Amino acid sequence: MANEILIRVEQLYRYYGPHCAVNNVSFELAKGEVLGFLGPNGAGKSSTMQMITGNLAPSAGRITVAGTDLLDHPKQAKRQLGYLPEQPPLYRELTVDEYLNYCARLHGVSRGARAGALKRAKERCGLHVEGPRLIGNLSKGYQQRVGIAQAILHNPAVVILDEPTVGLDPIQIREIRALIRELGEDHGVILSTHILPEVQGTCSQVQIIHRGRLVFSDSTDSLEHRLRVHRLIVAFHNAPTVEELRQLTGVTDAEALAEGRFRVDFGDTDPAEAIVERAAAAGWRLYELTPERRTLEQIFVELTTAEHNHPEEAA
Repeated sequence: MANEILIRVEQLYRYYGPHCAVNNVSFELAKGEVLGFLGPNGAGKSSTMQMITGNLAPSAGRITVAGTDLLDHPKQAKRQLGYLPEQPPLYRELTVDEYLNYCARLHGVSRGARAGALKRAKERCGLHVEGPRLIGNLSKGYQQRVGIAQAILHNPAVVILDEPTVGLDPIQIREIRALIRELGEDHGVILSTHILPEVQGTCSQVQIIHRGRLVFSDSTDSLEHRLRVHRLIVAFHNAPTVEELRQLTGVTDAEALAEGRFRVDFGDTDPAEAIVERAAAAGWRLYELTPERRTLEQIFVELTTAEHNHPEEAA
């Protein structure tokens, strides 16, 4: 079913000596979702990813993968995980087919099912004709595809990708992002990345971690709403005064910029229609009226630099 919960993280903590690197993190990942996991260096992102993949034991908390407790039944839970680390674990001296066959054995794919598993993984990752080629002779983009193929060979419920587009050229990045969106249709995907536009272009859910805590966890639709601000940029050939703009319905403030351009703030009522009507009547010759938006980078910086997010962390 579309809303099946594949990953459930509950009250996760990780201490390194007295330092709390991951502090009470909880979230869920459902089938069909692509979760973008963001955080500055040292925020606890890597520790959280390592705990979810079973490579690091939590100090406290619970992780279930497709209904199986990762700590109580690690082998069973890990069978439902496919993982691509930031540095793909490739053997450059092997061909693509040799490497994927080896990975299929590691994943426990039966001998009779391996040929079909290799074929499906190569088709999904655009490696149809690359099977006989040495991995060392492939471009970095195709090597990344091989890394993703090994992660989905055993058809896991959850695919975890750590910085999958680092070092790729723009065309390769676009291809890998399209592949990630496709994987999100049949699996749950966790995408760890430092590339902010990648989140907007690929993910359906967004999480930002800062100082070990989740400071944002919501859908990309909610994030888009947060990016909007109640502000317009307007420009006129025959510019009015700031006071004339401030008197318009809905306008709460106006600021002159340069060359007949203004920044107009408003409340609940969008003043765009009033600006257009008054400009036409007064001969202001309006030639620009655009909503101003904050960038994801601005939101990210706000959430990860605000000292007041969780004052108790200072303790």
